[in-house]
Order: sequence, then C-alpha cells, then structure tokens
Amino acid sequence: MNARLRLFCAALFTFPALFAQPPGGGGQQADFLRQGQQRLREGKPDEALALYKQAIVQANTQAGVALDLMGQYAEARKYFTRAIEAAPNAQSKQQGIRGMAMSYAFENDCKNTAKYENQLYEMYLEAKDFYNAGEMADEAARVCIEAGDLAEAAKWYKIGHDAGLREPNIPGARKDLWDFRYEHALGRLAARRGEKAEAQKHIDAAKAILDRGTNQDQAAFFPYLTGYVALYLGEYSTALQELQKANQNDPFIQVLIGQTYEKLGDNAKAMECYRKAAGSTAHNPPNAFAHPFATRKLKG
Repeated sequence: MNARLRLFCAALFTFPALFAQPPGGGGQQADFLRQGQQRLREGKPDEALALYKQAIVQANTQAGVALDLMGQYAEARKYFTRAIEAAPNAQSKQQGIRGMAMSYAFENDCKNTAKYENQLYEMYLEAKDFYNAGEMADEAARVCIEAGDLAEAAKWYKIGHDAGLREPNIPGARKDLWDFRYEHALGRLAARRGEKAEAQKHIDAAKAILDRGTNQDQAAFFPYLTGYVALYLGEYSTALQELQKANQNDPFIQVLIGQTYEKLGDNAKAMECYRKAAGSTAHNPPNAFAHPFATRKLKG
C-alpha cells in the first residue's frame, strides 16, 4: 500500500463511531469501505482510494452536521473543510460545500452562506443544470431573509427564479413552480418591509398560479405564506389560523407558530412549539434558522 493510500485509510479510523453499523447493517460509509476493500483485493488501489475518499467526505460531513446541531459552528466548519478537500469528484465536493453553507446559515450569516451557495450555483450553471442552480440561489435567499438582509434575499430570489426559467424547453408546470416560488418570496419580503398592500398583491398572484392546478403539491406552502405575512404585519390571530394549516412537522413552521403564540401572550404553547423545533436534526435552511432560535428560547 503506497503512502498516500495509507494516509487516507488512517484518516478513516479517526471516525469509528460514524462507521459503526449493527450486524448486517449498511449505510453509505460502510458501502464505500466495503467497495474500497474489494478494489484493493482486486489490485486496484486507485479505485480503492477514490472510494475511501468518498467515505472520508461522508464522515466529515456527518461530523460537521452533528457539531452544528450542538452549536459548535466554528468546529463544524473544520470538518466541512476536510470534506471539501478530500472530495474525489464534483458531486462529493458539492456535498461539503453545501454543508459549509448551512453551517454559516445556523449562525444567521447571510454573507458567508451566500458565498458558498454561489459556488454551488456556479457549478450547476456550468453543468447546465438550471433547476438545481435555482435551488441553490433560493437557499441563499431563504437564509438571508431570516437573517434580516432583505436586499440580499431579494437579489438571490431573483437570481434563482431567472436561473430556473433557463431550463431548455421548460414545461408549463415547471414555469408555474418557479413563478409561484417567486411570488411567495416577494410576498414575504413585502411583509418584512411592512408593505401590506404589496404583500397581498403577491399572495393573490401566488394563489392564481396555484389555481391553475399544475403544482398541487405546492398548495401546502400557501398557508406558510399567508401566515408568515400576517405574523410580520402584526395580525397575530390570522397568523395562527393560517400557520396551523401549514406543515406541522416543519421546524420553521413550528417556530413561526411559537412566535405567534408569544405575541398572543401564550408562552406555554410557544415553549411547546420551540421544544418540537429544537428536536429537528435537519441540516437545511428551515432548520438552520429554527433549531438555534428554538434552542435560545428554551434556554431563556
């Protein structure tokens, strides 16, 4: 075994808990290790090395996620950096970069989240994957709006919408999806600025798109929009009514409901919502805001 391969094998065993599996168990890391061992037996060390690197990326990414959920953000980013550096291909590198973006999102850091999401955006654009390019831009925007940087959020929502529409021969339903998401975003931005009439205009536009019936799965996101707008415009009874129609398993919705209960003077129910949100282990924009927010509330 050459020195380079020995180095990567040694690195794997710095994460024993992450690779531990029950008897007969699986998992991506274990699969990469088994495949790597098989390639070594076949006399293909270069292929084994690539598989071991994949396992290192997975291990470091999972360690970073765990540390973010523990509130140890600077430490988490050390592991995401290692994941990016060890990545054997573009797909694995994207995994590490997105982890880094979300780590900054957990600190409500719009600027640095956008920095890493932009790297993903550019990678997808280069691959002419316009849908995922738009997704990455929207992720940056969603972090920025909750961080209070409304101008940056507006910029990234526009970039995401326009990128998504660049899809060649885009079906009408896909165009409606991007238009609905954009109206949803514009409505929330207007509410954050205190612009009631403008927010209502975008609510109406979003509802008109939904009524075409081309994206029925998006209907669940409509009460999120109406509830969010009502909350930020100070219409708390309406906000509660609308948010209770949204996805009750979404930690972000749980936090919005908790905030609404606080405004209505029901702290006991607010804390119940925050306890639910604090239990989420997702590493995505909704939980990047919800988990730290709920954790702070519970600590008082």
